[in-house]
Amino acid sequence: MNDPLSDSAGKAAPGRRAPRLFSFLQAHPEAVSLLLLVLICASVAAINPAFLQPSSLIDMGRASVVTGLFALGVFTVLASGGIDVSFPAVGAVAMYGISTLVLNVFPDMPMALIILLCVGVGVLLGAVNGVLVHELRAPALIVTIGTLYVFRGILLVFVGTVWLMELPPQMVAFGQWSLIDITTRSGVTVSLPVYFLSLPLAAVLTWFVFNRTLMGRAIFAVGGKSDVADRLGYNLRAVHVFAFAFAGGLAGMAGAIQASANRMANPFDFAGTEIIVIAAVILGGARITGGTGSVLGTVIGVLLVTVVNNVLVLVGIPSTWQRVVVGAFILLAAAFFVLRDRKTNI
Repeated sequence: MNDPLSDSAGKAAPGRRAPRLFSFLQAHPEAVSLLLLVLICASVAAINPAFLQPSSLIDMGRASVVTGLFALGVFTVLASGGIDVSFPAVGAVAMYGISTLVLNVFPDMPMALIILLCVGVGVLLGAVNGVLVHELRAPALIVTIGTLYVFRGILLVFVGTVWLMELPPQMVAFGQWSLIDITTRSGVTVSLPVYFLSLPLAAVLTWFVFNRTLMGRAIFAVGGKSDVADRLGYNLRAVHVFAFAFAGGLAGMAGAIQASANRMANPFDFAGTEIIVIAAVILGGARITGGTGSVLGTVIGVLLVTVVNNVLVLVGIPSTWQRVVVGAFILLAAAFFVLRDRKTNI
């Protein structure tokens, strides 16, 4: 007589065990965004083969740098259980403030020092966020909304509101320094700038922090259960300050690159970029409640948002639909995460 338990051992009972694909997606939520990215690229390439031309890919590579730097910083803060919406103001203060300093005080400042100063300004302002979040015990969203207006107000009141249309030559040269040059069939030369390397370098640094340092483990621990992490001896103040300072430093670097790439400094740059950056991080698999996510997922989310923002025009869809499409993706991601949590808790 056959044992019913042995009969069912080699077969998955319907409704008793999730399919292998869903189990894989549970463990690797960034795969959902990767699948969406592949499907979108394949569909757009079928509709408009020009999408796969090197010039189009280089344009999207350039467009992903600033968003990617912001996103890696936001991911770090989200992983720690907070949220930062002040990074656009941090990037603008670093970009415009240091550009003004170079023009008026030190015109021959080396480009490496300019970048370091921008990063330093970002780290300082980010650390202010971290200290306020920890000391006030207030939600990070409320704190960073406040500092968003404070930082931008300081910039407009004490630094200036006039666009800097002529940057120092070393900044212009840095923005034009080419890594790869490709000539299209029409004779137009498209360049992948050297500053593109800042994104993979920042991604590697962020990965190292999370996977090879005690601080990375502490960030995930605090983001998962801050009260438990506190009882285990993690220094919550150090984690909060580091996460926000790290995000601020990346925002400062993004500001330096933005000014150099555009050959101008606008104090109103980055206004309104909060949603698109946070969307990229969430689409990469990070929970808004903290404790989860990955660098790879964040980069995939950035690429997904960048592709959506660039391909709609190629297939004849008005650019005004960009927010609608990105919003739909966020809702899909939210639905998946809720379903995943329900399956996990069953």
